[in-house]
Amino acid sequence: MGKLRTIARRTFLIGSAAIAGGVAFGVWQVKKTPHNPLKDGAPEGAAAFNPWVLIDAQGITLIAPHTDLGQGVRSLQAALIAEELDVDPAQCTVSPGVPAAAYYNTALGNDAVPFRSTDHSWIAETARDAAGAVMKLVGMQATGGSSTVPDSFDKLRRAGAVARETLKAAAAQQSGVPVAQLKTAGGAVLLPDGKQIPYTQLAAAAAKLDPVQDVTLRDPSQWRLLGKPMQRLDIVAKSTGTLRYGIDQKLEGMLHAAVRLNPHNGAPLRSFDAKAAEGMRGVKKIVPVTGGVAVVADNTWRAFRAAEAIRCDWAPAGYPAEQAAHWQAVADAFTEQRLDKLWRNDGDVEAALGQQPLQAEYRAPYLAHAPLEPLSAIVKVSQGRVDVWAASQFPRVAQQKVAAICGCPDEQVHLHNQYAGGSFGHRLEFEDVTLAAEVARQMPGVPIQLTFRREEDFAHDFPRQIGMARGRGAVGGGQVQALAIDIATVSCTESQMGRMGLKVPGPDAQIAAGVWNMPYALPVCRVRAYRVPALAPTSSWRSVGASSAGFFGESFLDELIHAASADPLHERLRLASDPQARQVLETLGRMSQWNGPRPAPGRGRGVALVNSFGVPVGLVVEVSNSPAGIRIEQVWAAADVGPVLDPVNFENLVQGGVVWGLGHAMNCEITYAGGQVQQSNFHQFTGMRMNQCPAIHVQAVSGTPASQIHGIGEPPVPPAAPALANAIFAATGQRVREMPFARHVGFA
Repeated sequence: MGKLRTIARRTFLIGSAAIAGGVAFGVWQVKKTPHNPLKDGAPEGAAAFNPWVLIDAQGITLIAPHTDLGQGVRSLQAALIAEELDVDPAQCTVSPGVPAAAYYNTALGNDAVPFRSTDHSWIAETARDAAGAVMKLVGMQATGGSSTVPDSFDKLRRAGAVARETLKAAAAQQSGVPVAQLKTAGGAVLLPDGKQIPYTQLAAAAAKLDPVQDVTLRDPSQWRLLGKPMQRLDIVAKSTGTLRYGIDQKLEGMLHAAVRLNPHNGAPLRSFDAKAAEGMRGVKKIVPVTGGVAVVADNTWRAFRAAEAIRCDWAPAGYPAEQAAHWQAVADAFTEQRLDKLWRNDGDVEAALGQQPLQAEYRAPYLAHAPLEPLSAIVKVSQGRVDVWAASQFPRVAQQKVAAICGCPDEQVHLHNQYAGGSFGHRLEFEDVTLAAEVARQMPGVPIQLTFRREEDFAHDFPRQIGMARGRGAVGGGQVQALAIDIATVSCTESQMGRMGLKVPGPDAQIAAGVWNMPYALPVCRVRAYRVPALAPTSSWRSVGASSAGFFGESFLDELIHAASADPLHERLRLASDPQARQVLETLGRMSQWNGPRPAPGRGRGVALVNSFGVPVGLVVEVSNSPAGIRIEQVWAAADVGPVLDPVNFENLVQGGVVWGLGHAMNCEITYAGGQVQQSNFHQFTGMRMNQCPAIHVQAVSGTPASQIHGIGEPPVPPAAPALANAIFAATGQRVREMPFARHVGFA
């Protein structure tokens, strides 16, 4: 991370000035092509056209470097390459590849600049280019921020096209037929006489040529795969239980480790007594690790049981011990000294609000990531080599952290990135990998598989940020006239980046994400973000700041609309200043056959629209007020990501995001007592039950051009909570301003 740290220490600022192409690092550095990792150790006769396509006599390998966390991106990345390469992804080997600077994620910087996604002015685009340049310079290989599709869309199609045209050049050289007369299909070059030359037979000749860089990407009207229903490469294996996740990997001679860590997250272990554990069946070794102690045994269960038997003296937490103190710290942060940024300030706010503004306060709790596959990693330390098997969203950073622990150069660490059984932001962290490396370093030559117990996973997660909002507003003439909202949260960005050894300069854009960029032309609008001093350590949680701020903004707007005696959908349409957002709202109205917030006695409908990661997503949630409690009957969802590359997976991701957002809003929170997380497993963190899941109707809106394509993994989450809260109000007259809603209403 040397270069990454260097740039961070120079506190590189984006958006504070118009910075052209090469920025301060020099145009040459920005334009320099990173090393192609496929050339390292490639077999003789193999053609490594670029970092994403390798072809030899044995077959075709496509590299999908974005980590598959269950969202299907390994399949999608393969399809993007295959579309231009003229192959069927099923006939190829699809690999995540090795950690490498060549797999930098340019799109990750798009959300780091203080401009709306709909702002395509010169200064906004220049700032995005500068952010992308930083990602390239530091080789920031990362999966997150719904950035896989925008990062890969042009890049991987171009990779396939370069390989295709180079193979055609090799075929022309071999056959004497001009390139213009050659075609490709099914992994072969087609000659005019009907003869086919498989790519595998052309690889050796193509390897001797310079890759053809002058390529034209095909128009969507010519697509064979993209834009059409596709079966994901992993679907059969996942459906039959045969897919091997990271936790399923087995190595010869492997031992199993479990950790007992300080339940006061981040605090050290003072001392421990392992006498009872040492004599337990299967225990091989007990070793200290950062923040606690690890047990190595002959199977995972025995390691778990032995870890529980160790008596530990823990240092106290570095954050408030009780939950009430956390909330007090948030409430106390609404001061001028804690102001992080004034994000929006349209009109004379104080004059418009007058002496008796409408007021409301909202709360959003800490939330665990809790992926279904517990954290797990395998590390083997050998002479001159360290191997790691784990799922990581920051594979290069994980590689560098392991190298630092093992005292070896980065290139000696070989990270084999795995399929993950969920993440929701958890695998942006590294504790499974680093702790496994600490144990393996003390047992060289032995593969060590470290697995977190679910209880350890909850206790040592870095949850979603805690936050609070205070809204004031004014209405008149049947319309919303003024909205002012102050949002205070801890900075999950500061916490997360700090564990990576990075200092992030400037305001944290995630505090007010989804609110400051509301697509509404309100006559008077102010959005202020306040940074709460660090409390419990936090991290990015699916949709990050918008997951809580979206609830604040759309809930308060709905309260103002009701006070104005206006219709929730129609008033949003009146205010909508962004064409894409307007189209989403119009689509929602048609889908749901909107006839007001109370379609029938005992029923209520709520509307919400939040733009996160450049994607406006709108929901209409319909609930019934039954004797058993609130029942969610139906949900209508519309989203504009630009071209939909896989309609089946698009629908799945929207539905999954809605269920995730609704379930956590209903029932989930993380609280602290005595410095420890009180929730230890899913019985205390239930989410949504299967019988509570509504019918979810999904429609894509195609208002965004292909040049501005976006991802859909996270954007369906933010509007779920406010749409549900607004529906509950419509059905019952009760405003729910705090998550989880189960604190205030019952659910059937």
